[in-house]
Amino acid sequence: MADLIPEDLRDFVLRHIDSIAQLEALLLLRRNPNEAWTADVAAKRLYTTEAEATNVLDQLCADGLLVCSDDGYRFDPQSSEQRQMIDLLAESYRRHLIPITNLIHGKPRRLREFSDAFKIRKERP
Repeated sequence: MADLIPEDLRDFVLRHIDSIAQLEALLLLRRNPNEAWTADVAAKRLYTTEAEATNVLDQLCADGLLVCSDDGYRFDPQSSEQRQMIDLLAESYRRHLIPITNLIHGKPRRLREFSDAFKIRKERP
């Protein structure tokens, strides 16, 4: 099953996606790139709490996959490479749901905590 996920996509997921909620939030905003989402509206679409949606969306902003502003969250990756990886992720998730979810669920939590210790984050306006 591992060969169903290209190595570059595997690396992207391990670096940027910590939960299925985070993946679903990213893909939701990707499907509606011209829309600014509030955490409350995203939470309702993702069937989660507003606090969880805020946490997930803020992390995606910190990673440069979304843009955060006063009017909400918007899909706008910092680079064309990120956009291509997210497109590949969306297609792979649609076609290979179980391998992608297994990769995310198998990700060591401490890996993210360690890498976050070295990340400089922009303050939200």
